[in-house]
Amino acid sequence: MSTPGAAGGPAERARRGKEARKRVARSAHAGWLPPVDRADPVAVLERQGRDRLPELLPVRHGRMTASPFAFLRGAAAVMAADLAARPHTGLTVQLCGDAHLLNFGLYASPERSLLFDLNDFDETHPGPFEWDVKRLAVSVAVAARENGHPEDRVRAATVAAAAGYRIAMLRLARLGELAVWHERIDADRLLPLLRSARRRRRAEASLTRARRRTDLQSLGRLTELVDGHHRIVHDPPLLEPAGVSDSAALRKIFSDYRSTLSEERRLLLDRYRFTDAARKVVGVGSVGLRCFVVLLAGRDADDRLFLQIKEARAAVLEAHLPSGPYTHPGHRVVAGQRLLQAASDIFLGWMTGPQGRAFYWRQLRDTKGTADVAGMSPGDLTAYARLCGTALARAHARSGDRIAVAGYLGGADTFERAVADFALAYADQTAADHAALCAAVAAGVVNAAPDV
Repeated sequence: MSTPGAAGGPAERARRGKEARKRVARSAHAGWLPPVDRADPVAVLERQGRDRLPELLPVRHGRMTASPFAFLRGAAAVMAADLAARPHTGLTVQLCGDAHLLNFGLYASPERSLLFDLNDFDETHPGPFEWDVKRLAVSVAVAARENGHPEDRVRAATVAAAAGYRIAMLRLARLGELAVWHERIDADRLLPLLRSARRRRRAEASLTRARRRTDLQSLGRLTELVDGHHRIVHDPPLLEPAGVSDSAALRKIFSDYRSTLSEERRLLLDRYRFTDAARKVVGVGSVGLRCFVVLLAGRDADDRLFLQIKEARAAVLEAHLPSGPYTHPGHRVVAGQRLLQAASDIFLGWMTGPQGRAFYWRQLRDTKGTADVAGMSPGDLTAYARLCGTALARAHARSGDRIAVAGYLGGADTFERAVADFALAYADQTAADHAALCAAVAAGVVNAAPDV
């Protein structure tokens, strides 16, 4: 991805953005009709599962059958192919690649400030900015319908997501480079969005809990005392012992991971010692990927650090877009997170494991909080969708040509109205795809286990 400011001044960059409307008019983002050669969504999911842990695939399928929104969470590959079937602007940014509502949330910066931002980067890859905006808008539409919101309020929420993005990008286009780089969204910005006093009080309590939540809380939930030593609890199939061979491999590759950290962070990591490891099942779309939790001990029995080691694959977008700058999938995830997030985990790193599989490392839990989207009123969901759109624009502005994107979007509401039209139509597609998966499970074509 080229340096955003390398070619031309602000006026020239804005002009290039406006010229992109000739490739794809802003109104052309509206609507969705599946192409006649559209791949069977169930077949896409089954292809994704071929190199995953087979014993966990029924868990993944079971989670995806829970609802259309759950299906959407696990079907990033399906939507990537659908987006690629349509013309795009060519205005490239570092995409999240899976920017649905639940991949935004609260986390603590290294300075322990509580921030709101994107928090999942497994599918990050350079691509046209509107793909992330559309996935966010679709997730808003699907969530609003599952909440039983009237259709006019569903549309209002999807418009808000894209409008939040456009308005934020226009503002960021007027700022200098360092100002954009240091832009962040403090968690307290969530509170004014809530209209009811009851929900505001609940949100204040949630923020207080999130600020207090550290890995010491995880210690009580994820470990138990065995012969005087903390060990990771066993909760099959979600959390199981790593086994002798896996534990030996994790110890061996620990030094390779360490080498991808900066010098001062290596010194910090060296103050901990490897204590225990377990295999962990995470998320929806990630189920079946190899994922481990490592427990490290520091100063004393109460000083613990949990690291998560997760397998990294080619991003679902890579089949449809030019190659990115990173050949190692773990490096791609780590670099994408560092680029997109306002402040990233200090223990992010990557390495190659047994059988040439790529992995990345991060803290398992570092003061996170996720919004209760399922319980939101129409007004609250609309406000939250707007905030997510704002956060997405901030992330994109760090990597792409924000001035060109702002030039494309313009001062009118044409873009967000078109994206809302697409989101509502694609929400129908998601419901149909979810029904197809449920039918395949009922027919015994796809194995699914109850959600655990």
